[in-house]
Amino acid sequence: PESNRNKEQIRIFKRSICICLSCFDVISMVMVAIGVYARLMKHAEAALACLAVDPAILLIVVGILMFLLTFCGCIGSLRENICLLQTFSLCLTIVFLLQLAAGVLGFVFSDKARGKVSEIINNAIVHYRDDLDLQNLIDFGQKEFSCCGGISYKDWSQNMYFNCSEDNPSRERCSVPYSCCLPTPSQAVINTMCGQGMQALEYLEASKVIYTNGCIDKLVNWIHSNLFLLGGVALGLAIPQLVGILLSQILVNQIKDQIKLQLYNQQ
Repeated sequence: PESNRNKEQIRIFKRSICICLSCFDVISMVMVAIGVYARLMKHAEAALACLAVDPAILLIVVGILMFLLTFCGCIGSLRENICLLQTFSLCLTIVFLLQLAAGVLGFVFSDKARGKVSEIINNAIVHYRDDLDLQNLIDFGQKEFSCCGGISYKDWSQNMYFNCSEDNPSRERCSVPYSCCLPTPSQAVINTMCGQGMQALEYLEASKVIYTNGCIDKLVNWIHSNLFLLGGVALGLAIPQLVGILLSQILVNQIKDQIKLQLYNQQ
């Protein structure tokens, strides 16, 4: 009776783990498919020029790692393989601890985190015209947060097309992207040239046409005003990881107990 009860418990935990991990497998495959599709749609020279800031690469990497991790846990539970289950549990624990450490370090060393964010944004500004996905992401961020550039609108001079130097032959010389422009309610069609020559204007004069404040300060203010929302998102990400760790450890213990019981019966 004890052996049958233990087997039934193992069967229940196996089903629970496999159902949970199957959902994550589907999500990871969708992420990889979207990332590969977005990558293939780009020109080869543009793809090679901006690997470090390409959202498609990030989707592919995260999707592959997520698939390997969940596949390892699913196979381990189906085959009752203690080694695979412990590997799955260990990897989930490491991911959880890394997320926790990143959150704590970001809070404690907020100045350094701000500097890293500034570096990422400036790098994205440099490669704005090299990657369509990155361009759309920057435009969305600037319109959503009502900002322009990293620290100010003049940061767009770091881009070779928007640079204000005299030897710049671009038609967008000393301009900013259209996503920096103040919205015009009565305008039916977006004027993509509304940022023409804005970097040459002083702050007060430019503020009548475009957003002059940088996105870093806007992002920091948004984080401070949405701490409960971010905490809820972090908790939502942490709970499935903790449940996965708990279920896998319980299943490992159940399998070990079953093995001990079988050895005892044989003796």
